[in-house]
Amino acid sequence: MRALPLLLALLGAGSAGAQDDASAPPNILLIFADDQRADTIAAWGNPDIATPNLDRLVEAGCSFRRNYCLGSMHGAVCIPSRAMLHTGRDYHGLDVDDFAGCRSLGEALREAGYATFATGKWHNGRGAFRRSFEAAEAVMFGGMSNHREVPLVDLEEDQLVRPRTGDGHSSELFADAAVRFLETYTGEAPFFCYLAFTAPHDPRDPPRPFAEIYYDDRPPLPRNFMPQHPFDNGMLVLRDEVLAPWPRPREVIEDQLAEYYGLVTHMDEQIGRVLAALESTGRAENTVVVFAADHGLAVGSHGLLGKQSVYEHSLRAPLVVKGPGVPAGASTTALTYLLDLYPTLLNSAGARPDEEIEGQDLSPLWRGEVASLRDSLFLSMSTTQRAVTDGRWKLIRYPAVDHTQLFDLASDPSELVNLAARPEHAARVETLWAELESWQARLGDSQPLRVEEPRPKEVDLTGIPRQPDPWQPRWIRRKYFP
Repeated sequence: MRALPLLLALLGAGSAGAQDDASAPPNILLIFADDQRADTIAAWGNPDIATPNLDRLVEAGCSFRRNYCLGSMHGAVCIPSRAMLHTGRDYHGLDVDDFAGCRSLGEALREAGYATFATGKWHNGRGAFRRSFEAAEAVMFGGMSNHREVPLVDLEEDQLVRPRTGDGHSSELFADAAVRFLETYTGEAPFFCYLAFTAPHDPRDPPRPFAEIYYDDRPPLPRNFMPQHPFDNGMLVLRDEVLAPWPRPREVIEDQLAEYYGLVTHMDEQIGRVLAALESTGRAENTVVVFAADHGLAVGSHGLLGKQSVYEHSLRAPLVVKGPGVPAGASTTALTYLLDLYPTLLNSAGARPDEEIEGQDLSPLWRGEVASLRDSLFLSMSTTQRAVTDGRWKLIRYPAVDHTQLFDLASDPSELVNLAARPEHAARVETLWAELESWQARLGDSQPLRVEEPRPKEVDLTGIPRQPDPWQPRWIRRKYFP
């Protein structure tokens, strides 16, 4: 409980206790996972993973089943994804480091009278962080670390203090900080608590019992598992992809999937602790609880390991919202973005969102006022991939290799059958291509969909060395590198 008295003083501690006025602005608890696929929630149809606490959240709230990260300008997709979440803007033209010219979610809530607190991962600028939060405990700046040796700092009086190395698993440390905040906050102001896990991002090192659950009862490989991606998508050789050799051995992907599921289940247990702490305060009924992740991950799908593609497994992200006025057990397949949370949460708080944003308020969906917010949705990855979907049909364009894919997501959700070259779909390709160009013009995306001298689609990955992850626990690393 480091410096807890000062922390509570900074957040306006008083004697108000639990909020009894149902008309008061709601508290906000935003729980954010790192690299979690949308298909890793049992209540969303995956019988091979245990997520009892997320399942209860799904039962109590509204699920957004077609929710996406818009994309990234580079392989570190976490950075723009989080910047878009906290600003409501698409990454084209956005300062993803310090959000220059934007009011962050935390800033806007502070202006509206909220006490703001954070714990966990912050992969953006420190200036944006200090503007967003009054206080914070156990914050990791950066993209990743050993889950058991996390570099941490706290925020007090606009200063980052007490640099240290965490003692314990990251998911437990961040949950501990959130629980302490929830159980001890007695301020009169509504609060915004941002809990950003680093799980299930690699290194895939859940506490050993959580890995062994899935070693003993192996989850099946994804339906779209491939030993190798069938062509050069422009993002095949980077850190995420060299953690296993080509072609991908089934046993290696099985191990990684077991460890990945173990991290999700362990994180779910910590989320349960946080939700129980919220219930114990008496504030739960007037709290908007959001669970989401920055994007997905391949883990063997299409022969890939990382998130640097526009396939469904990599840019779809879980999103569940529970709170006042949100019907229990609701679900929508409307096309949504993570950045839609910015206006949604600010509007729920009675705060004013910035005007020049791409995000749209999600509440009309759960109130049944509209069936959709947008007719199509745009996805992008670096300079190498562009995509558009109308919900059923999805067009993907790879300009550098002059390759196009068309998938019918209704009959082929795993994106295995490319229909782009079939004559009967020529008109559909043309229509979606025009929609793709329309999105690019709207967002200021200058990447051409054709290049003068495309390179060959074929790629030879022979001889590219596989690199062990130095942060992987020794007991796991021995499985891969005996």
